[in-house]
Amino acid sequence: MDFNVRKFATDAGIFFSRAVQFTEEKLGQAEKTELDAHFENLLSRADCTKNWTEKIYRQTEVVLQPNPGARIEEFLYEKLDRKVPPRPTNGEILGQFMLEAAKEFGAETPYGSTLIKVGDCQRRLGGAEREFLQTSSISFLTPLRNFLEGDWRTISRERKLLENLRLDLDACKARLKKAKAAETKAACEGEAVPDFQETRPRNYVLSASASAAEHELRVAQTEFDRQAEVTRLLLEGISSTHVNHLRCLCEFVEAQAMYYSQCHKYMLELQRELGSCSGDIRCPGSLDVNCLPDRSPTDPSAFLPLNSSSPLERDALQIEEVQPPASGTRKAKVLYDYDAADSIELSLRADELITVYTVPGIDSDWLIGERGNQKGRVPVTYLELLS
Repeated sequence: MDFNVRKFATDAGIFFSRAVQFTEEKLGQAEKTELDAHFENLLSRADCTKNWTEKIYRQTEVVLQPNPGARIEEFLYEKLDRKVPPRPTNGEILGQFMLEAAKEFGAETPYGSTLIKVGDCQRRLGGAEREFLQTSSISFLTPLRNFLEGDWRTISRERKLLENLRLDLDACKARLKKAKAAETKAACEGEAVPDFQETRPRNYVLSASASAAEHELRVAQTEFDRQAEVTRLLLEGISSTHVNHLRCLCEFVEAQAMYYSQCHKYMLELQRELGSCSGDIRCPGSLDVNCLPDRSPTDPSAFLPLNSSSPLERDALQIEEVQPPASGTRKAKVLYDYDAADSIELSLRADELITVYTVPGIDSDWLIGERGNQKGRVPVTYLELLS
């Protein structure tokens, strides 16, 4: 092993000198070279970017993969530079279980045939989730990780080098200040009591020491300025990082919107299949999707309770014959706009107050609402019941 003692001693001396300088600055016993305000703002912005990028990256990992064991496994495979083995999603596993159960119960039975339809839907949902996870990992997580493990490490390394050069610069300033003070003191003492026995005047020695300190200071200042410019350029590149992360964020949102749109489509198809699978066997409280009006997924009325009454049950209820009970009426505040689907329902407008009550035979997710002379069924989920 080639061990350079001289280099080790030099490095140890530099480290010790920097440690002394840093300690004196913390104690207020030494001056510190301050960076300009713009540079300080760049440093603060870079630190803020790093901290929030790291938090967003970690939490996105949790959202995409809630299982900590799976995340640790993926991390180990990545560090070992091994390909992560394919892992089925929870939806795909559930769908496979349902299909296997359908084989046991018999595909010709109502329960078995329904298990096949639901299991196939769950497998498609799991496949959509897999595509979403892969897309999000490539378009969002990978750029964030590349910044943290690449660009930020470079910035941190250059900042550390800049801090070391600043300590060296301040140490040179301190040595020059001491040399100047000693030279001035010696000059005053020499004028008062000249020493004719000296073969080499002490003032000459001190002047040479001050000149050497000035030369060291010029070299340290040049190296510091050069490193400060390099670090400044890297810090100004944070703006480009924000632009890149903004593009990745938009791609993540698009992938997420597409995933939820696919899930919504699959579930609507499944509901239609279950609603038309058989006329004699019907899931308790199921919703006939074919009878629903076309509404936007963002419309709250698109998410009415699945156990809402069927059209036949609605026809059996004659609103004109319903009378409010002697006691039990309450005031309710409307939370969302609601357009009546037929003549036995009452249209609602957000923030208005109506009187509501229940009658025997009405579904628990509905109430009778009155507003002046108007009367009709109203969904409970659209109301805030007042005391």
